[in-house]
Amino acid sequence: MMFLMTFVVMLVVIAIMAVGVIFGRRAIKGSCGGGMDKAACVCIEKCDKRKKLDAQQVLEGLSNQS
Repeated sequence: MMFLMTFVVMLVVIAIMAVGVIFGRRAIKGSCGGGMDKAACVCIEKCDKRKKLDAQQVLEGLSNQS
């Protein structure tokens, strides 16, 4: 019974977070995303996926200026 109650509570929490993300249109922030102190971030180098996304945004910005 305790497992079932815990499972239901976790599903409710996940559903509430999903609704918040959907309506807020903001991604869930990781340990480096939302803090004011960027020096405390453990992430030193961007991952390949983030580098590719940043490069794509720069290219889109250049094409929008033309």
